[in-house]
Amino acid sequence: MPHAFSVPTGAHKRLATTVSALRQPAAYPGTEAPEEAIETHMAWVFLTSSHAYKLKKPIHNRLIDHRTAADRRRACQTEVALNRRLAAPVYLGTVPVAHTTHGLRVDGTGPPVDWLVKMRRLPRTQMLDVRIRQGRVHRSQIHALAAVLARFYRTARPARWSRAEYRGRLLANLAAKRTSLQHPRYRLPPRLLQAVAHAQSRWLRAQAAHIEARARRVVDAHGDLRPEHVCLTSSPLVIDCLEFNRTLRLLDPLSELAFLSLECRRLGAAWVGPALIASYRQRSDDDAPARLIPFYESYHATVRAAIAVWHLDDDAHTDATRWRRQAITYLRLARERL
Repeated sequence: MPHAFSVPTGAHKRLATTVSALRQPAAYPGTEAPEEAIETHMAWVFLTSSHAYKLKKPIHNRLIDHRTAADRRRACQTEVALNRRLAAPVYLGTVPVAHTTHGLRVDGTGPPVDWLVKMRRLPRTQMLDVRIRQGRVHRSQIHALAAVLARFYRTARPARWSRAEYRGRLLANLAAKRTSLQHPRYRLPPRLLQAVAHAQSRWLRAQAAHIEARARRVVDAHGDLRPEHVCLTSSPLVIDCLEFNRTLRLLDPLSELAFLSLECRRLGAAWVGPALIASYRQRSDDDAPARLIPFYESYHATVRAAIAVWHLDDDAHTDATRWRRQAITYLRLARERL
């Protein structure tokens, strides 16, 4: 599986030692102390009252190589640089976990044993997903977000793909995700999978020219524009871009906005996406036909369904029902949008 990770011999033990140290107040400078430790597939994040420190896991697959401390340092530096595009005040830099006479210390003066991304901690109550659940999102905030994103896409580096190349990449990615979703171990409803595939194929046959015309719009985008990554401060901030693979970040801005629209719809705020996209179009020279948006939402729903079931490949994961249910939710959205 392309998403499965391998870990070098001995790395689990070294990671456990570092994580254990970073759970202790003594590891942090000044009066900082860890309040929460969050584990993801690719990292550990340690939250203090004012900062977040991300420790990358020593993992490896065909897309990611974080096996050595030097690899992880470069990855941290890349993450900081890329995320400063949309959240410069948040990404403070890269700091070492140093070996000192008193044990492992964040930003210590001894030899580095690992590296962290240091971030300013954002208020959870200002994140878009929380605001949606509380019913506290205002149109003015969505317009402000659209302004930030329109500026970002205007200056983002273009991919310079041909029309045929862009259409081919979309088709190949959909085909790969469908193949993955059809694996018997995931036990997803065959009729639903077939309905999604049929609807998407029919749309692409009818609208191929409109998709191909978007090739000139593809840029090095954020790559993971979800509500939980959007902070509705007075000038909105967007954190946690997909930093580990540039190809996966190469997106049509309309596709990326449709992804956020899909996620807001899933959370019960279907109005956010249309408002965001309308505001973005007013602030840009993008005259994309509206018929593209449902397809892009269906496309991203298929990708998210595959990501959900890939959690079932993790032997340590026990909540299989949750991930299978989430995959089915996304597949239903993929079908409904077309």
